[in-house]
Amino acid sequence: MSDHVVPHFHNDAGVPIIEIGSKEFMCVGANPPFDHPHVFLDLGNDNEIICPYCSTLYRYAADLSAGEARPPECVLQDKVA
Repeated sequence: MSDHVVPHFHNDAGVPIIEIGSKEFMCVGANPPFDHPHVFLDLGNDNEIICPYCSTLYRYAADLSAGEARPPECVLQDKVA
């Protein structure tokens, strides 16, 4: 997971569903500079939510740790210069 307090996920791969191990997270759409406004999403009691900007379906997966995703490349990584 990145150094974010709230996990950040992106969908550069264009997959229809991203499974995540967090109930609260940020969707950035694609990796910067092609990202959309970073939107905070909270699953609450649900197990699925659709990002209102990029229409990615996020599904909670209890077998993943907080900040993990399936596919794993959908976790936003901080770029180190």
